[in-house]
Amino acid sequence: MPHMIHRLEIAVDPSTIDANAHVNNVEYVRWMQDAAISHSHTVGCTALTSTVGASWVARSHHIEYLRPAFAGERLTLYTWVSTIRRSSSLRKYRFVREGTVIARGETMWVFVDAATGKPRPIPPEVMRVFTLVPPEKEPTEFPS
Repeated sequence: MPHMIHRLEIAVDPSTIDANAHVNNVEYVRWMQDAAISHSHTVGCTALTSTVGASWVARSHHIEYLRPAFAGERLTLYTWVSTIRRSSSLRKYRFVREGTVIARGETMWVFVDAATGKPRPIPPEVMRVFTLVPPEKEPTEFPS
């Protein structure tokens, strides 16, 4: 199914490195947002969301760090939509280096009215742009 799982290639820039000599935790959140926006653009969600006078905001992030990342490395960030409810959506992420997951995360995104900032129901046409990947169908292996 097209666009179920979206990929974002990341070149780890030296500017992302913190005092501990690895990628700063804040960068992972930024990359997660970048991947979500890229996926949304690809499937037409951004245009539809704007048309209906809405926006998406992140309500919460959770990240589990398994291995550090370092300057000069290339990572692939995979993302997909796991669930869609009345006015929110759970998106999941896997950060992969050479076929190994180095971090995993998720973000709860809330669909809000652009004028008021208050949550509103996600219209069916917006829901339909994503093919959900339920937990039992989540990828467990990632190509190198």
